[in-house]
Formats: sequence, C-alpha cells, structure tokens
Amino acid sequence: MPMTTDARAQAPASTPLPAGAALADTAPVDTALPADTDAVIRVRGLRKAFGDVTVLDGVDLDVAAGSVHALLGPNGAGKTTLVRILATLLRADAGSASVAGHDVGRSPRRVREVISLTGQHAAVDELLTGEENLLLAARLFRLPRGVARRRVGELVDAFDLGGFAGRLVRTYSGGMRRRLDIAVGLVAHPQVVFLDEPTTGLDPRSRQGVWEIVGRLAEDGTTVLLTTQYLEEADRLADLVSVLDGGRVIARGTPDELKARLGSERAELTFPDDAAYARAVAALGAAPAAEIAGPAGGGTAGGGTAGGLDTDPAARRVGVPTDGTATAVRRLLADLDDRGIDVARVELRRPTLDDVFLSLTGGPARAAD
Repeated sequence: MPMTTDARAQAPASTPLPAGAALADTAPVDTALPADTDAVIRVRGLRKAFGDVTVLDGVDLDVAAGSVHALLGPNGAGKTTLVRILATLLRADAGSASVAGHDVGRSPRRVREVISLTGQHAAVDELLTGEENLLLAARLFRLPRGVARRRVGELVDAFDLGGFAGRLVRTYSGGMRRRLDIAVGLVAHPQVVFLDEPTTGLDPRSRQGVWEIVGRLAEDGTTVLLTTQYLEEADRLADLVSVLDGGRVIARGTPDELKARLGSERAELTFPDDAAYARAVAALGAAPAAEIAGPAGGGTAGGGTAGGLDTDPAARRVGVPTDGTATAVRRLLADLDDRGIDVARVELRRPTLDDVFLSLTGGPARAAD
C-alpha cells in the first residue's frame, strides 16, 4: 500500500615519522544544512526518546528529489526510528519534519498518500499469489480495474516476477519476497520510497537484484531514503550518505567525499612478527596529526582506528593513509627501514565506507537499530 511496514614501544614518541611519510590533513565534514533548499524530505532538530534513552538528538536531514540518500550508523544510531517518524508511524518529541511539503505531524494522511515504506521484513500475504498481492494493493488504492491490471503487469515485468506471479508467496525465496514487497509499495507510483534495510538476509545474487531495482527507481525520478547495514550497498547506490551516531548526524557527503577524509589511498603494511608490528605502531602513532590523518592522530597497539591509522594486532597489519603516489610510499617504507622495522608485505587500496565507519564511530558498522 504505499506503506508496507512491516554498518609499546620501542621507538620513542618524540621522534615521529616525517611529514612525507603519510597523508594530507583531512578536514571534518560540515554537517550544517543551508536554510533554503528544495528538499523533498526536510528534517530539522528532530528529537525522540524512549524513556531515559535518547534515540534522536537533534537530527537535520535534507533529501533531494530523485536522489538515493543512505542512512548509515552503528546499532542504536536512530536510523529506523527516523524512518518510522517520517513514515508517520511514530511521533517525534521535538523538531520538525516534512515529506513532499507535508508536515509529518500535522498532515500524516497527506504524507501517506505520497510515500511507500518497505520495512526490514517482507509484509506480503503468504496465502495469496504474487499477482493477488499486487491486485489487493491496487484495490486498496482504489485504482480502476483496468488501470490496476495494467499497473500489476508493469510491475510483474519490471521486477522479473513473471514466472512466479501465479504461485503462492509462501513458496517464494527470500529474494523473490523482497522484490514482491517492494513492488507492492510501488503500485500507486509513490513520490518517496523508504527502504529500511531492504537486502538484509538476502544472498548476493538477490541483493544485486534489489540494487538494480533501487537504481531504476532513482532513474525514474523517485526519491529514495535507504537505511542499510551493508556499506557496499550505500557506496554503490547512494548519491549522498548521512552517518548517524548517538542520535546525531556526525557526517554527510557523497561516498567519495566521506572516503576522502581518510586520504585517497591507504597503505596496508603487514609485519613479519609481533615485535616489528609493535615498533611500527609506536612509530606511526607518534607522528603529528597532520602527518597521519586528521586531528585525532596516532593509532593503538590494541587494535582499532585513530586519526586514520588502522591497527590489527591479530594480522600484524597497520593501515596508513597516503596520497597513493610512489614517492609517498617509498618514503614511508624508507623511514620504517631506517628505524630497523621490517615490512613483510605492502598493499595499496582505496578507503571504503567501512573505513569511514571505523574512523567516525570508533567501531565497525553493525545491525540496524
């Protein structure tokens, strides 16, 4: 209907590596939003608490028409709560939110007329066929019989359900159910689609299928707000990403802009033994913030992320931001060699949104709240 409801040291700290060994400064992402915008979804100062637990603590968000905007954040960051407020399933404690110009608090019925919500679990009737689920949605929207039939045919073709439309949904695979669930939400041509972890639990092939569907939605001008625990998903689909943590938006930008916080490339250094690893962490971690990656500076021998320096004691591996040039990598290796620190292996890779999570939230992305 449109609403289907249901990511030691031995080298002294006073002798850091020189500036050429690491990366350029990374400026913090500005989370302020302009006052004038034509955003289809507009959120300002949104707050929500459940008892003593504050889930949303002053969230600002704009989603442009025809774009895919991803919400990322660790468990309990408030992603699902935000979507449920925008879909009129919850009331905010404070702040304002509008969808397609309609205030979600004052005009919930008007909001529901222009949205579709696909929750984390498929909400289709297992005792009906796929086609019957689509026709039921059309009837609930009071579509004329002929229009309903044409629309159902369009969706069956678009979502590759032709060979299964006449089968009971209880015989569908997880991927087929998810495709049908999204299709049901599109019967009435919604202006805005909310997808709350649409590919959770799907196999890679089914996930790819859903990604193709989301891509087509944006191409057709539909506005999509997506929550996901798959960082690859946001990287592939999203025009913009907002990172939530502690109930606040702590960063926003395109996937490439967020990854640029950690440098254009990362040098992954693997060390032959624990002693070499510990000395490397101490040396790299002692470098000034501007030379490693941002204001936090330094790494930790216990594993984790700080200032762009990633450490993995189990694998004896350290990730160092770099500009990716041969000169920078040679200097980094030469500096370590001058200190008598052996490096067993070097790999260069571009930062991923996983790295952004580690840098911004101090831990990996987890399941949705």
